[in-house]
Amino acid sequence: MENLFDIQGNITVITGGTGVLGRTIAKYLTQQGAKVVLLARKEEKGKAIAQEICDAGGECTFLKIDVTDIESTEHCYEQIMEKYGKIDTLLNAAGGNMKGAIIDPDKDFFSLDIAQFRKVMDLNLLGSVIPTQIFLKAMVAQHKGSIINFSSMAAFRPITRVCGYAAAKAGITNFTQYMAHECAKKFGEGIRVNAIAPGFFITEQNRALLTNPDGTYTQRGQEVIKQTPFGRMGRPEELCGTIHYLMSDASAFVTGTVAIVDGGFNVFAM
Repeated sequence: MENLFDIQGNITVITGGTGVLGRTIAKYLTQQGAKVVLLARKEEKGKAIAQEICDAGGECTFLKIDVTDIESTEHCYEQIMEKYGKIDTLLNAAGGNMKGAIIDPDKDFFSLDIAQFRKVMDLNLLGSVIPTQIFLKAMVAQHKGSIINFSSMAAFRPITRVCGYAAAKAGITNFTQYMAHECAKKFGEGIRVNAIAPGFFITEQNRALLTNPDGTYTQRGQEVIKQTPFGRMGRPEELCGTIHYLMSDASAFVTGTVAIVDGGFNVFAM
């Protein structure tokens, strides 16, 4: 029987590729034979990551992008198509939060900064919609492709404080399900749209929120651990297997799914 998990030569585009999760996934996928294009705003950092991957024997290219801007995204699409002529996988990993879209315990809903709330919605939701609309064109032309969005634990239940981020990630889950149906009905079964929902992983964006300078957990971090049956935070590399599965033919009959990788957080009960 053929290797259903074979991704040799898979042209994989990763937005938000300079983040802890994005670059970890990129390194793993190139080790499995995929050819990765990292897209992010931080050009110097992105080029360094791509070079590191190439030095290790993988194939990786970096392109600067603003995923909330159509022209910027189209420019990247044109460069990728010129180089490779196809796009097999799109991983929409771009996202983030802003202080004004967070409601701290000593504040209330009236402190919400609408301008920053809008930016968080744009980055996390529109920042997946625009790349999907543009990169999907290549998949439609080749009658095959896999789109993997990044949802969150905050999409399943409203996690305190992160008002804007949670609303956007709930939108990602709904958008994933909508696009799964849309693509299957209008472009055929070869194009699949799924999402991954990571639990709590230490990243550059949440490190100060979840951990103290000495590495111990903050009160917020301790609350997460108490509700995670595995009793720890996730390790970035623990997302790689699920991503590999969703982009490979091993998941050929899977679409509209949100794959949870959370150490049991979402099923915790007192």
